[in-house]
Amino acid sequence: MGSESNAKGSSPPLVRQTPPSLRALGRRSLPSIIEVDGQSYSQVRLFKNDFFAATALYEGPAGKVILKVQRQASFLLIPLGWVGRLLAAREAAALNRLSGVPGVPRLIERWGRTGIVREYIEGRTLSPRQPPTPVSVGARLTSVVPDDFHERLRELIESIHARDMAYVDLEKCENVLVGDDGRPYLFDFQIAWYWPRRWGGDLLPARLLRQWFQAGDRYHLIKQQRRTRPDQLTAEARAESYAKPWFVRVHHFITRPFTRARRAVLNRIDPSGKRGERGRIDENEVAGVIKQCP
Repeated sequence: MGSESNAKGSSPPLVRQTPPSLRALGRRSLPSIIEVDGQSYSQVRLFKNDFFAATALYEGPAGKVILKVQRQASFLLIPLGWVGRLLAAREAAALNRLSGVPGVPRLIERWGRTGIVREYIEGRTLSPRQPPTPVSVGARLTSVVPDDFHERLRELIESIHARDMAYVDLEKCENVLVGDDGRPYLFDFQIAWYWPRRWGGDLLPARLLRQWFQAGDRYHLIKQQRRTRPDQLTAEARAESYAKPWFVRVHHFITRPFTRARRAVLNRIDPSGKRGERGRIDENEVAGVIKQCP
């Protein structure tokens, strides 16, 4: 979703260059006003409208909330609404299962069949590319986070693992939020791993998958610390952080051909050459409002 900080502006922007087929809602946009628990909230900023989801910040008398709506539009005449329903259900289930865990936003309610409304967290994303106060570590600049930040992040991941889940998406700095209180938060759970017991979650294959995904979380924890607070790591620990576990290498071996093929297709459809993730909204891009999402 990107940073939940610096939410400015009053109109919902859309990425000019990105074709509607590559946006989760196609030619539609998120509504300018929503009703949540009997309260009205107005859209303040659209954070992202990529292939899989559109995410925006809303504000009202009761405070701020996040609306995230998963894929609704078809792609190349292939209906993908079922994907959006599945992802929304998974994310809602993950947030419900992690209810009460410090560092996980509260699910407020479902929004239609493909959306969720959740708590908004004030903060900035953990990104070395956007250092608020750069400090030199060797020949490299890195963003400052509190000294206990990564220990708290490790405790948060351990709390998720204790509920028989894995976060899975910790590789991206942008998925980790540094709250205004200095604490870590995770907010994107659409691909978090959880296999319910009633569907065989206690069987050996499911347990092995969970253990591999949890090990992947721990590997990416040390990677994030190396990226943002390498001063806290010994030379040996930094060296170890570059050693990919075998299951991470297998995952990359399997997924990279698909990733490269997907990028090649997207580059043909959307040859804008825009830096960063497609669908992430740039403050400098032109704003536009089109047909509202039902």
